[in-house]
Parts: sequence; structure tokens; C-alpha cells
Amino acid sequence: MTNPSSATPEPPAGGGGRCPMGSGTGAVPIGGPGFHVEPQELYRSMRREHGPVVPVELPGGFPAWLVIGYRELHQVTSDGELFPRDVSLWNQWENVPADWPLLPMVGTPMPSIYFTAGAEHRRHVDMVVPALEGADPFEIRQHCEQLADRLIDAVCSRGTADLVAEFAEPLPVLVLARLVGFPDDEGADIARVLKDLADGGPDAQKAHLRFGEHMQRLVAAKRARPGDDVTSRMLAHPGPFTDEEYALDLMAITAAGHLTTADWISNSTRLMLTEDQFADALSGGRHSVAEAMNEVLWEDGPTQILAGRWASRDARLGGREIARGDMLLLGLGAANADPHIRQQVTDVVVRSGQGGNSAHMAFSHGEYRCPFPAQEIAEIIARTGIEVLLDRLPDLELSVPVTELVRRPSAFLRGTTALPVRFTPVRSTGDAL
Repeated sequence: MTNPSSATPEPPAGGGGRCPMGSGTGAVPIGGPGFHVEPQELYRSMRREHGPVVPVELPGGFPAWLVIGYRELHQVTSDGELFPRDVSLWNQWENVPADWPLLPMVGTPMPSIYFTAGAEHRRHVDMVVPALEGADPFEIRQHCEQLADRLIDAVCSRGTADLVAEFAEPLPVLVLARLVGFPDDEGADIARVLKDLADGGPDAQKAHLRFGEHMQRLVAAKRARPGDDVTSRMLAHPGPFTDEEYALDLMAITAAGHLTTADWISNSTRLMLTEDQFADALSGGRHSVAEAMNEVLWEDGPTQILAGRWASRDARLGGREIARGDMLLLGLGAANADPHIRQQVTDVVVRSGQGGNSAHMAFSHGEYRCPFPAQEIAEIIARTGIEVLLDRLPDLELSVPVTELVRRPSAFLRGTTALPVRFTPVRSTGDAL
């Protein structure tokens, strides 16, 4: 769960003609197949040519800095005063058109947990985080098992499925909809809404409006009749919040857990279906599920680049002169592959004898990281979903060569557009859910 607007794909890079940072050093365009197919090769090239902080150009010609060094990323995310998530500081606002395609992802100042900074951000955190912490992990797992069974029931007699469209994408939304307080029939519509948002097509704007309307109705319903859910716990918080703020925070919670968790599920499943070292997961090896999920967070994380931070004053970072108001993009995927930190991680794992390490930046870091209870919810959904999938369809295998799998066309997100599989047809559970 990282960026609530990360479902918005970026268009092809280029255009605009603005000289990034006025440097003339050959800024790297953010976009194109290099980011989609083999991003780690591109990050290695960036590191050789530019160092840990890379001048880049966003679609439309907008300049930014991509932070790909682990230590530099840690520095940026640890210093919320020098590098706050305060989009109002951006020194390019006078050039940004109202229809800029990346605007929903970069964001504009609004009263939600994701698009506020400083004391106002902490005010939202103090209300949202306890509401998430109140979710019972055993209940989350139960919801996930039931809903995963329901999705598998819809395909299990066919012997074929697309695990992205028919399992990984809808499952997190359906579970989150239950947790925030929606009945299942409305959760299904929210899943359709978020799919329209993720597709970024002509229906995206309408979908965003429908998304907000769902949340506004939920706030009104839970104000009239509270329950044991995230929304009711948010409303019970003593702080003064408007209905708009509640609705925006609920949109952030739900959207942030959508594609990131879906891609965590599909990337982990893809790894288990294609890498021999995880093959025992397909015969019920629970430990391998956890290992595959951790491997994905290091090597194939759902969020590769996160926007953003903005310099509150002139600063120096990784040998670069950062001007006040410059945008910094967090290169989470690149930082996880930083050879300096990876050698240290390998040494620690070898000495400890442990099979994994959680020092990755997949959930970001610092004051504006993905809240810990949100990380826990995402982990429960992803792990439970994969376990149920492997229990129900134990002979699961890819139905196309791995070379034919297509990555999501985004520099920011790392997922697979489809994951076609085949398996021996089985009966549905027939459970009444």
C-alpha cells in the first residue's frame, strides 16, 4: 500500500522541450520499454552515468530528480523537514496544464492522509492508523479465504484462468471493501471502479467520481449506523474532521491497497511458477510463499518509482545541487538493487542464517511511508490469497511461455498485465458466503 493514485499509468515520455534543471546533462526520460521490461538494467546504466541521484524528465518535459541510491533515498525519506511530501512547493506549477496525465499521481494539495504534509499529515495519521490497527488479523484472513474461494470457484471448473484479471486484481479490493464497511455487492462495484481507474482510459474520470460517491455514501451510512469497521473507527476519533476528509482518506486507503497488493500477489505467483527454487510452494510449502513474497519486494516490487518529495530549500544530495521546489522521485526498486546495500544485506543474511531480510524500501521509509498496519493488511491479503490459490489448484502452471508475459506499461508500477494459467479442473467449494 503506497500511492493511492498509482493506478494512473503515465503516457509515453517526451515533449515539452524544457531543459531539466537547466543542466543540459542529458536527463533520462521517465517512460519507455527500458522501464517496463528490464528496469534493473536501466537502473545500473543510470548509476554508472549519473550516480545515485539522476536528472530525469517527466512526460511533458517536466524536470525531476530520480533518487536511486539506497543511502540517498534513506536520507530523503528520513528528513521530512528538508524533503517533505508537500506538492505545493513544486517550482513547476506555473507550467503544469490542468489536463497533465500525471497530475492524479503527483497530486494537488487536498485534505487527505496522502496529499498533506507536516502537522496536517500527522493529524490524518493519528485518525487513520488506529482505525486500521483495529482490524483483527484473524478476521482479515477469514475474509480473504472466503473471497479467494469465491473467485477461484468462478474459474475452477474451466481448467484455465487469467490470474491477474480473475484473481489478483479483484481480491485486495473485495477484502478492503469489507474492512472499511461495504457490503459485498457494493465491494464488487468498487472493484470495477478501480479497474477503470487502473486502465486509465476514457472512463477513468467517471470512475473517480463514482469512487468518491461510494465513499461519501459509506461515511453517511456509518455515521447513522456504526459497525466494527475502519470507517466507523475513523468517525469515532475525537478529532474534528469533515465528511470530505473522511471520504478522501477512505479513497486513499482503498486505492493504495489495490494495484500494489494485486501486483504483489501476481509477481509472487509468477516467481513461484517460473523459478525452480520456489517450486516446493506449489506442493504446499508455506515457507516458500513467504520467501517468494519477500524476494518480490526486493527484486520485483509493485511500486518502482514513487512521487514524490519536494525540496523545502536549496540542498545537496548525492553530489547534486537540488534547488528549492525541485521534485524528487523515490526510486524504490532501484534503491533495493543498489550494490552497496545488497552486499551488506547478503552478508547479514548469511551470518544470521535467515532466509530473508526486510530492509527493503518497497513500502518507502520515514514519516510518509506506508503505515505499518496497512503493510500488515497487504501482507495478510497477499499471502492468504496465494496460499488458498495453491491449495485449491495444486498443479497450477503457466499456459504460455514466460517470455510472452507482458509487463504493465509503467515506469512507476511493476506488474504483469495478464498471467494465463492452466490446471486440472476441480469442483467449486459450494460454500455459502
